[in-house]
Amino acid sequence: MQRRSRAGKRLGLLDQDVVHQAVADLAAGRDTRSKLLAACRDERSLLAAEPMRYLYALTAVGEPEWVAMEEVPDVLPLWKQYAQILRSWGFSVWCGILNSADYGVPQTRRRAILVASRVRTAEPPTPTHAQVAEPEGLFGLGRTRWVSMAEALGWGATDRPVPTVCAGGGPGGGPEPFPSGARKTLSDARARGTWTAPPAVEDVALKPQTREAGRIARHDARVDNPATGPAPTCTGRASHWTWSLRSNNQTNATIRTVSEPAGTLFFGHRANECTWIATPAGNDDAPTPAPIRITAAEAGLLQTFPADYPWAGNKGQQFSQIGNAVPPRLAAHILAPHLDRTLTTDDFTLAA
Repeated sequence: MQRRSRAGKRLGLLDQDVVHQAVADLAAGRDTRSKLLAACRDERSLLAAEPMRYLYALTAVGEPEWVAMEEVPDVLPLWKQYAQILRSWGFSVWCGILNSADYGVPQTRRRAILVASRVRTAEPPTPTHAQVAEPEGLFGLGRTRWVSMAEALGWGATDRPVPTVCAGGGPGGGPEPFPSGARKTLSDARARGTWTAPPAVEDVALKPQTREAGRIARHDARVDNPATGPAPTCTGRASHWTWSLRSNNQTNATIRTVSEPAGTLFFGHRANECTWIATPAGNDDAPTPAPIRITAAEAGLLQTFPADYPWAGNKGQQFSQIGNAVPPRLAAHILAPHLDRTLTTDDFTLAA
């Protein structure tokens, strides 16, 4: 429900009381939505009550066996209302906030999750990853370090330079200047980028990454647990840069280096707000490459979709689908117990 996202006008937040009333009425078998709609600032707000209409109808015939729902963190109070109702109907219920990065998604995407079951105890999935890798303990291996954007995109795995420079009018669906729709990489531009191996940890400057006013300063993740793969440093003849992803074009946008997971990817009412930005890693005056818009394939990979996933529509529509999707890897962890599945490495193998 994009209206609740921080990327939109968030009018749905102003309609929460009305939505809570609609959910309570639907749970009692009364559909008052047509009456309540007049009080909504956003006509789409009552869509958040729609699952209760289905749940009420299904429970009348002994269904469903289990329920899973996902939304932005601001919806958690509504999920708690759903949880209370479902428990009164005999379900075991858990709801809370999960961080996608804790489950191997290269993105610190936080989402409000509700899971309910008639046949087993509902509980959150066990995290598999952590911000800092955990050592082996008494009960086995610790959690793996969060997956970085560079790892997810395969940067450093080959000699191919990245990110790619969009040859067209951008992901919003503008015209491409090249009839073939071809794309050029940084190696075709003046930057001529290549990936190099990282220095030893003792050679890494232990300086925090300073952000804009009102934002946090923190150490590069490699300081605490250096990556084993090549560092995402793009080098040129006169200068070199560190590439980062800016999650949107707003003042408080999250900016992460490619050695970290991305922040939450925002798309939707704007065709594409995520851009790769280069930060000089040296003290010379060589020109810095201009920001580069993320591609749909890159954004899909950061959501853990296969690289060749067939997104539909024009570029704007594709980015809207990507931004609104539940990361498949997170969904797999949430749903596996209810599908009687034990996850294996093969379940997370993405198409090349």
